[in-house]
Amino acid sequence: MYVGCGDTYYDWDDRRSSKRVVGFVDDSLVMVGDIRCWTKYEETILAMSDEDLGSGCGHARLCVYNYRVQEDGPRWCDSLDNTRDESTLIGQMTDSIVWGGNVPESIKMWKLGEKPHERKLRKIVEGCSVVFMPTSIKQWHEGTFFVRGDKSLDVGGDSCQYAVLDTMQRTITYKKLEDYLKWIRKCDDVRGWGEDVFCLALENEPLDLLLVKNDNILDSLLQGKPYSWSKYTKVGFAGNILNLENNVCKIVSDNFQCIGVSIRDALEYRCKDGTTIIY
Repeated sequence: MYVGCGDTYYDWDDRRSSKRVVGFVDDSLVMVGDIRCWTKYEETILAMSDEDLGSGCGHARLCVYNYRVQEDGPRWCDSLDNTRDESTLIGQMTDSIVWGGNVPESIKMWKLGEKPHERKLRKIVEGCSVVFMPTSIKQWHEGTFFVRGDKSLDVGGDSCQYAVLDTMQRTITYKKLEDYLKWIRKCDDVRGWGEDVFCLALENEPLDLLLVKNDNILDSLLQGKPYSWSKYTKVGFAGNILNLENNVCKIVSDNFQCIGVSIRDALEYRCKDGTTIIY
């Protein structure tokens, strides 16, 4: 195709890339996202130039797979074919919603079965002055969401430690930890369940993963077979599932119950009976 002088052309890759687990719906369904990347060229009346004017990714796709039973493809898939935005699939917000966008200015929410929608946010700062870039948004109390950044919970000085996102009021309020929440400074991830506050915390000596509720230790998983923790281990709440490095677990009667192991960049799942599911 030849167009007027100075126009540009986006050459999209045929194959999708950066496939990764975005979150878990429940103890059998997993959300997987990927993207397509592009290169920008300039077109002239005579031909398309070979000069690379930039590149990026977009066309985000979200799929749902059964990770407990091998099936022929995903249960559901949808993609965004009209956008060069690569910030749509940042993380999981609830068991059926993933989030992205330019938080704290705005947030994009993509609910399974629907198209993403974006909401502008009003930023409020209370009792602190240095805000952080959100990297985690989890369910909190009374329909709000707990927002934190990398290592934000344990910062000092005038830095904000967490924020509360209210999607109905379209506000995000940055704060210092109140006295009743200061115990979560030790946590690697935090979420609310009902009126309770749950925390996942890696202890260094001994290397131990703790499940904490309202500052009370409920259960622990010690380093050693079949668990392999280090100070770099990534743990977090994924909806109602616990994503503990390569271990997929849930909370049953205030205790860890691990139901399988994810392998190969979390795109394969090994059940307790040894069966391997590929998605």
